[in-house]
Amino acid sequence: MLIGVPREGRPGETRVAATPATVRQLTGLGYGVVVESGAGLASSFLDESYVGSGARIGSTSEAWSADVVLHVAKPTAEEVARLRRGALLVSLLTPALDSELIDTLAAQSVTALAMDAVPRISRAQSLDVLSSMANIAGYRAVVEAAHAFGRFFTGQVTAAGKVPPAKVLVVGAGVAGLAAIGAASRLGAIVRAADVRAEVAEQVRSLGGEYVAVPDAEQQVSTDGYAREMSDDYHRRAAELYAEQARDVDIIITTALIPGRTAPRLITEEMVASMRPGSVIVDMAADQGGNVAGSVPNQVVTTANGVLIIGYTDLPGRLPAQASQLFGTNVVNLMKLLTPGKDGQAVLALDDVVQRSMTVVRNGEKLWPPPQVQVSAAPAAAPVARPATPAPAEKPAASPARTFAVVGLGAVLLFLVTAFSPGRLIENLTVFALAIVVGFYVIGHVHHALHTPLMSVTNAISGIIVVGALLQMGHASTLVTVLAFVAILVASINVFGGFAVTRRMLRMFTRG
Repeated sequence: MLIGVPREGRPGETRVAATPATVRQLTGLGYGVVVESGAGLASSFLDESYVGSGARIGSTSEAWSADVVLHVAKPTAEEVARLRRGALLVSLLTPALDSELIDTLAAQSVTALAMDAVPRISRAQSLDVLSSMANIAGYRAVVEAAHAFGRFFTGQVTAAGKVPPAKVLVVGAGVAGLAAIGAASRLGAIVRAADVRAEVAEQVRSLGGEYVAVPDAEQQVSTDGYAREMSDDYHRRAAELYAEQARDVDIIITTALIPGRTAPRLITEEMVASMRPGSVIVDMAADQGGNVAGSVPNQVVTTANGVLIIGYTDLPGRLPAQASQLFGTNVVNLMKLLTPGKDGQAVLALDDVVQRSMTVVRNGEKLWPPPQVQVSAAPAAAPVARPATPAPAEKPAASPARTFAVVGLGAVLLFLVTAFSPGRLIENLTVFALAIVVGFYVIGHVHHALHTPLMSVTNAISGIIVVGALLQMGHASTLVTVLAFVAILVASINVFGGFAVTRRMLRMFTRG
């Protein structure tokens, strides 16, 4: 079978459905590949590179009349008309929002697979174009915000004064939101994130952000990998949170989308008006109605109080080479699924939940919407009741008399040690006990990211202990000499062990 890769016809689309690297993989599956001349120029892929990977360069009609057509943006009615009857189209189709396109594809008697309808299950992750593009879009949203903000993201102390770090609020901690959190955090900003799913809190923290929860509100557990509409009470509490954050942050990035519906309105005009002049908002949902009041698709709007609202809908396309490579890799993984024999013959198996979920039209028959797929770690059903079994006998709790006896014995021993010990030893024991208490509370609350620097400090302290113990060696008292020897042994183990662990950690970052 022949795979066609036509040039993208929609204005502003810079991506291409196959790169020279992915063409080589497609030919390895047994397919022939024809690429329309100039299809990859916007992504910096020359025709010569495609030829070197095993494809041939053809005309527009040749690419669209192939057995399998790979496309990025959803095709126009004119482009659908170029497909031959019985062809297989693989593209972004937004079937939940464009029923007219589904009718057009059915009338053409073709088979269409929507790359944006991949179910959120582990087996389909390698095909998930939405995640790939959202990852790029989240990163690019931060780049656009930093460009428009016009100030440092990271805090600095200079000879000319102190520069405070930027404060960023990311609304929605999906793939795009997490990418934005990571990018903003790496640039040095103070990043906060809010999401309807409480389980993403740990992911937010792992990327250097702070999870901001809606106070006293319901939490959502997704059953299909996507966020769902929340209750009115949640929206009211969330609005209070966003209003509070809008007055404090410099940049807001919104990523909230609900499959098959327009984007929820999260940032109101009043919130925008409360932000400081020069603040920036990036509405990543602008093409589906927008999360921000006043955002316009593909435009930058400056409000009356000097807030910039960016509504770019082509954020992945602003990194065209990377976006095309990831999109092409997702398509290759789909073609591997459709070509089990690696013989260049695409076989659609509707009994496979992944292929069924993606199939919008098959030979002119409309198959949208697909059956719902349960994908998330939703609360498990209650286990079936079983006959009660006798509980194991519990160990008897310690009696109060026994507890008092142990405490009293300890007090007597402490009194004897204090009575027959020199005053100097009592002072040392007191300092030692206080050091244990203080050290426990100080070290126990150190962030894990500071463990390695803290190890260097403890090595220095252990070195001081070694020096002090060496000075005590050969003391007239045998007890002092023994204690000094033990101190040298323990401190030396700590020093050398610390260096060994540090060396092992540094080796993890050594290339080669």
